[in-house]
Amino acid sequence: MTQTHVPVIAIHGGAGTISAATTSAEQAQAYHDALKSIVAAAQAALLKGASALDAACLAVEMLEDCPLFNAGHGAVFTHDETHELDAAVMDGATLAAGAVAGVCHVRRPVRAARAVLEDGAHVLLAGAGAESFARERGLEMVEPSFFSTEARRQQLYRVRDTGRVVVDHEGASMAAATPPLDEDKKFGTVGAVALDMHGHLAAATSTGGMTNKRVGRVGDSPLIGAGTYADDRTAAVSCTGSGEMFIRVAAAYDVCARMAYSGSTLEAATHAVVQQSLPAIGGTGGLIAVDRHGNLSLAFNTEGMYRGHARGDEAPHTAIFA
Repeated sequence: MTQTHVPVIAIHGGAGTISAATTSAEQAQAYHDALKSIVAAAQAALLKGASALDAACLAVEMLEDCPLFNAGHGAVFTHDETHELDAAVMDGATLAAGAVAGVCHVRRPVRAARAVLEDGAHVLLAGAGAESFARERGLEMVEPSFFSTEARRQQLYRVRDTGRVVVDHEGASMAAATPPLDEDKKFGTVGAVALDMHGHLAAATSTGGMTNKRVGRVGDSPLIGAGTYADDRTAAVSCTGSGEMFIRVAAAYDVCARMAYSGSTLEAATHAVVQQSLPAIGGTGGLIAVDRHGNLSLAFNTEGMYRGHARGDEAPHTAIFA
């Protein structure tokens, strides 16, 4: 008889966040509502027997469609006032993975990443080649202006002349007389991890990158092992934070490696990466992870992280700050 596992879904909408001191009840509620509806949709799919990969991709697609988050519609601008989006998915059952980087016409980049996974010939496609592949696969394409919002455009204008690169909500905070957080502690990425009733794991991550970033910059999100990883033997992980630092410590894979090679628990492994390895080189941010037993970790070393999760048929839980 096949053992049935209690399904688990967790999502994040970026770490760092706007400050609790400057967040209105209305602002916070908008994020909670969005996170809850997305968790509930993925949870319902899992309870109907959907695969972990299907559930994680569904959650990220919905996050990409929500302008509150820096992915898909609502993505931030590059220095040249363009959009370059990245995404990755990984199936823990087979270690199959797919990713795209630097796309600007694919409406839902996570679908393009999934298509790369399903095609199987490559793991990562970038730029024009990734967009050509997406068109060949019949994915919905849009004009780059689809991703634009006025709030993101004004965010770019506030920082472009400074020569700085900022992440997600930081640009908004710069308008305040006193920025609510350190200027390098707000990150915009979305992601999901899932355990399905068959005991399989999956992870998916998507991002619009960093405001005022150099054209061509690629962060950790589409890099398998850095911002995204899943292995049925250990855990599924999706990261958000200072991408260059997550790349340097291979953050997502390191969580799984610590579990596989030293027998660390999920909690111990994520703590070591988020609270020790990353800070040691100035890395800030967080991650979400679920292991093969259904244990969850939503770890971050910033003021907060937009996050939500649900286990089985329990009511979804959402949070922003610690």
